[in-house]
Amino acid sequence: MGDVAVLFKVYPEPGQEDSVRKGIAEQLKPSAMQMEEIAFGIKVIKVMFVHSDAEGSSDFEEKLKKVNGVREVEVAEESLI
Repeated sequence: MGDVAVLFKVYPEPGQEDSVRKGIAEQLKPSAMQMEEIAFGIKVIKVMFVHSDAEGSSDFEEKLKKVNGVREVEVAEESLI
């Protein structure tokens, strides 16, 4: 069995980018995270989690949605590594 990498796009409320990044880092301990400006000052936080495929489906999306200041979450990519 291998590992699964899941990349999420997290859309924070305007002006909440730094607090959302801090909240995600402290609460969920992602494998990687970076901020990206997508258009006209709109920013998205790309968050990656790596977990064993033996664990089955993860609930990272629901946990991300519960972080204070998160407006929307979507799965950008998911692959075996």
